[in-house]
Amino acid sequence: MRLVVWSHVSGLHPPEIPPAFVGVPHRFLFTSPCSLDHPALAALKTTLGERMGVVVSSGGFAELPSYVVRRPGQSLRVGYIGTLNFSKMHPKIVDFVAAVRLPKFRLSLVGDPTTGDRLLTEATAKGCAERFELRGYQSNIAKELENCDVLAYVLNPLHYGTAENALLEAMAMGVVPIVLNNPAERHLVQHMETGLVVTGPEEFADALGWLATHQAERARLSANAASTVRTTFSIERTADGLWRHYEAVLGQNKRTFDFRPVFGRDPADWFRSCQGSEVWRFCDDANTKQIVGRGPEFLYEKTKSSVFHYQNVFPTDARLARWAQSLDAEQ
Repeated sequence: MRLVVWSHVSGLHPPEIPPAFVGVPHRFLFTSPCSLDHPALAALKTTLGERMGVVVSSGGFAELPSYVVRRPGQSLRVGYIGTLNFSKMHPKIVDFVAAVRLPKFRLSLVGDPTTGDRLLTEATAKGCAERFELRGYQSNIAKELENCDVLAYVLNPLHYGTAENALLEAMAMGVVPIVLNNPAERHLVQHMETGLVVTGPEEFADALGWLATHQAERARLSANAASTVRTTFSIERTADGLWRHYEAVLGQNKRTFDFRPVFGRDPADWFRSCQGSEVWRFCDDANTKQIVGRGPEFLYEKTKSSVFHYQNVFPTDARLARWAQSLDAEQ
C-alpha cells in the first residue's frame, strides 16, 4: 500500500510515538506542532524532511452559529466542555476553582461525569462544592456555548491531546478561553490576543477577575478568537493540507510494511512500546514487582490506550492481565 499515518495524540507523554514508527510510512503527520517539542521526534525532521509534517485536525464549524455577541453587564458565565477524566482535565481543578474570588462563581462542566463523585468529594472537603455544576453529556453543544462567556479549559499538563476541537469550537463561537501553558494549548491560544494563558490557580483566578471587570477587552478577545479560529483552523485548510501529502504519496511506489520490529509481536509488546518514561512499570518477569506507588492519571483510565483498555481488548494476554491487576492494586 501507500501509507499515510495521521497521529491524533501528541506523543509528548504516554501513549508516546516510537521514533522508529515515524520513519516507516510514506508520510507521518502530526495534528499539532507541539509534537515536535519531543526531542526524539524533533531530531527526525532533518532525516525525514517532507515525509514528516503537521496537518491540524478540524471538524469544521459550519454547524455552529456564527460569532455570538455576549451581553455586557451580566455575571461571568464560565464553563468547561470536554472529557472529564483526570488524564485530560487537570486533576487539581478543585484548587483552581477554590482560588476564584468572584462572588457567586460557578463552573459548569459538560461531559460524561466519569470523575463526578471524586470531584464533588474533594470540592466538599475544600468548601466549594456549590461552585461546581455537573451538567453531564449534552448533544447540543452550540446551545451550551451560547450560554458561556469563558471556557475554563484547564487540562492535565500530561494530557495526550493536540488540536483540541472542544476548545476550537468554543473559540469559534466567541467564548474566551483560559488555558494552561501546556504545549498543545500554546499552539492554539495567543495570550491576550485570542484568550488568556495562565500557569496555576492564582493566575487563573486573576484572569477571571480581569475578564469580569474589563468587558471591552473581553469583547476584543472574543471577536479575535472567533475570526482567528474560523480561518486558521477551518476544515478546508485541513483538507488541503492532507491532499498535498496524498498527492505526493500517489506518485510513490506501494510498499509492504512490517510493524513488528517497531512494536513487537504481542499485544503486551504493542502496549509497552508506547509507554515512554513509564515503561519501567511493565516488566516481563512475573516475580518482579515493578509498579510502586500511584503513577500519572492516564495509567488508570479504563480506555485511552491504558493497560486496562488493552487487557479488555486482548483478554488472553497474560502479561497485560498481570500488569492491569498490579496497577489496579495500587489505586
